[in-house]
Amino acid sequence: MLIAIVDDKPYLRNSLKEKLSSVENDIRIIMEARDGTDFLKQMKSTALKPDVVLMDIEMHEMNGIEAILRAAPLYPSVKFIMLTVFDDDEKVFEAIKAGAHGYLLKEESAQNIIDAIYQVHEDAGAPMSPGIARKAWRWLTSLTAQPAAEKTSAKNPIEPLSEREKEILKCSMEGKEYAQIAEQLFLSKHTVRQHMKNIYAKLHVSSKVEALQISLKNKWI
Repeated sequence: MLIAIVDDKPYLRNSLKEKLSSVENDIRIIMEARDGTDFLKQMKSTALKPDVVLMDIEMHEMNGIEAILRAAPLYPSVKFIMLTVFDDDEKVFEAIKAGAHGYLLKEESAQNIIDAIYQVHEDAGAPMSPGIARKAWRWLTSLTAQPAAEKTSAKNPIEPLSEREKEILKCSMEGKEYAQIAEQLFLSKHTVRQHMKNIYAKLHVSSKVEALQISLKNKWI
């Protein structure tokens, strides 16, 4: 799997590379960028594109949220994970709305970061650090308008979730990782991942936030 790291501090890029290499995986880092502007320039000039980008938020020239806003429409197959020290509400929600597929704090373990990379690459979830997931949950419950829940039509109706799918989505909403959900519900990680894929397919969404919006609107969770 091909990875890009975007961070304006060289020592943090090196620290992340060391962290990723500490756990056996098939990740290959093909790009390092010092800010959003540098990242977009490299993406434009290289034929080999990353599968997943680990993106910091606060950077010189162009921050990570602006970089995702510009890059996501140009490179729809590329997935973006915010990997940052910031967990304040405004930045979390801006990143989600910009198109981030996951939001992790840099303090996460190497294994959790690697698991998140595989999740977004396989369209199997929208990984968030537990504290971030709780903020997203509070944000969702405070919304009065649910545009994502209204975008389906009679031609493309949503399907009700099974009780097991509701359980898994509720655990995910609480910030639990796939391994924790699997342990709590006595399932395998593969089964949990497959259930999440089924949930996305039934609701015609591509992120956990959208799935939660629809489930809340329909009072499934």
